[in-house]
Amino acid sequence: MTQRTILITGASDGIGAAAARSLAARGERLLLVGRTTEKLHAVAGPLGAEAFAADFEDLSQVRAAAAWVLERTDHLEVLANNAGGVFAERKITPDGHERTMQVNHYAGFLLTQLLMDSLLAARGVVVNTSSVGAHAFGRLRMDDLDASRKYRAMKAYGDSKLANILHVQGLHTRYHERGLAAVAIHPGNISSNFAQETGSALMRLIYKTPVSRLLSPAQFGADNLLWAMDSVAKEPGMSGHYFTEHRRPPRTPHPQEDDVRLVEALWAESARRVGVEG
Repeated sequence: MTQRTILITGASDGIGAAAARSLAARGERLLLVGRTTEKLHAVAGPLGAEAFAADFEDLSQVRAAAAWVLERTDHLEVLANNAGGVFAERKITPDGHERTMQVNHYAGFLLTQLLMDSLLAARGVVVNTSSVGAHAFGRLRMDDLDASRKYRAMKAYGDSKLANILHVQGLHTRYHERGLAAVAIHPGNISSNFAQETGSALMRLIYKTPVSRLLSPAQFGADNLLWAMDSVAKEPGMSGHYFTEHRRPPRTPHPQEDDVRLVEALWAESARRVGVEG
């Protein structure tokens, strides 16, 4: 098997860290990005992976992460946009965007575009870690992407995870004929720390009580992430789609998933907000 260069964001914990360990065991070359320096290097060090700490609440740090990657390779076989979170309070980032949408969508959108030439050179794969929350809570309004009318943590999270799905549709439309493949996945309901900053009663019930024992381990989500990385390159029909933790499309797609005008509008607005060509 030819060694691939694989970039994973959100790699300091949970699904990202578990995926990194599995990929290292295969002999892949790993570039890991995470928010917390100590936790990130604790994952990367034993694996012989290269690591870069970046907080996606600051897009200048996303640009720095992209520059760091490009110093190391001009052929990126896989980009796993896995970083994300749920946040109790509405906050506007230094870049002027609502925090949840920036961390979960704009940052990954920007990183992907900055690395696009290296992805195309490798006929690469982009995997966005989305969530069933897109279907449960998401309903995008282009006139209120900053949740200025009323902020609810799970609504903001669902909107951002729906944006992850629409992002891969836009990637497929623009770049699939040039060799890129892109998918979004729900990795499963995973026991992790990603929701530690949410004030949602539902999330506290799920993650902070004995109910959490019903959640799947991080490795389950990591296995689904690896499945997507491996499969989409071999099965062109997968590109541009969203898959559940059962590795199949949802029985009932989100009504906004097939809205081509919304896909294009979100792409154009995301490009404008992060300062890249649309």
